[in-house]
Amino acid sequence: MFQRLEGIQRRFYELEKELSTPDIIKDQKRFRKAAKEHADLGEIVKVYERYLQVEKQLEENKQMLSDPDPEIRDLAKAENEELAKEAEELKEKLKILLLPKDPNDEKNILLEIRAGTGGEEAALFVADLFRMYSRYAEKKGWKVEVLSSHETGMGGFKEIIALITGDKVYSRLKFESGTHRVQRVPETETQGRIHTSAVTVAVLPEADEVDVDINPSDLRIDVYRASGAGGQHVNKTESAVRITHIPTGLVVQCQDERSQHKNKAKAMKVLAARLLELKEREQQAQQSEERRTMVGTGDRSERIRTYNFPQGRITDHRIGLTIYRLEDVLQGELDEIIEPLGTHFQAKALASEKTT
Repeated sequence: MFQRLEGIQRRFYELEKELSTPDIIKDQKRFRKAAKEHADLGEIVKVYERYLQVEKQLEENKQMLSDPDPEIRDLAKAENEELAKEAEELKEKLKILLLPKDPNDEKNILLEIRAGTGGEEAALFVADLFRMYSRYAEKKGWKVEVLSSHETGMGGFKEIIALITGDKVYSRLKFESGTHRVQRVPETETQGRIHTSAVTVAVLPEADEVDVDINPSDLRIDVYRASGAGGQHVNKTESAVRITHIPTGLVVQCQDERSQHKNKAKAMKVLAARLLELKEREQQAQQSEERRTMVGTGDRSERIRTYNFPQGRITDHRIGLTIYRLEDVLQGELDEIIEPLGTHFQAKALASEKTT
């Protein structure tokens, strides 16, 4: 591990030197690549250099432990205990920082939320979750663009698909995929009974052109007239687009825009992301433990998280985390759940590294 860290430290300072030369500014592509690598290595080098400082201090304090003055010996002993504890914490942090990075962590995402069990109440909860993720994105300085949606008459959604762009979006939201269960009294319930509904969330990394190769001859593209909730609004032109990827049978459609070309472009983004996800699932089938947490059938029993309104409680069942700040979370205060999830999956990855 320490040989690797020495190599990373050397590379970091090589990049620092390279970035300070006037020549690199002329080549913006090379500059951006070097700057990104320098930033990625920065945290590792910072922690490693602090670890080296602590180890050096521990070594220097050894002489003080044999000092004739008992007060100096006690001080050295107390300081060494603190330093030894910090050294161990830094070592564990370095192990996590050296774990293989998910190549998709830097990517934007397609967020797909669909109503499962529960009818109109599930559709309303789709709207609640979309609002929650939108507010979280706003707090992070990300941009949200709706690509496709199917509204219901009461303000809910049967399905909504959005592109979220920004800094490391996938790394923050990748563990949100799965079935989210809601327990509350629906607005339509006259006797005050609590209903349980389910909504599925899928977080897919946005596909780059190099990630998937889509052959135009593999596509069947149909156009039709778009309609709004309950068929109340019908466009006079055939602007809605449905794309079928014949080899896989994947079907995507988009009707939100009045322009057929814009709908087609948005549908292609969704198709590319789904093909990338399919490709990665096939490649990682032998290591698919985390992938099994992706969306199931939408049945309420296949849950990763429960939102209980009567108790103001949220429980993430994968890590046994329960918090009583439901309203805050629905307003976009998601870090209290996302941070522990990240730590949990990092620990699993670290344990897996140790056994291989």
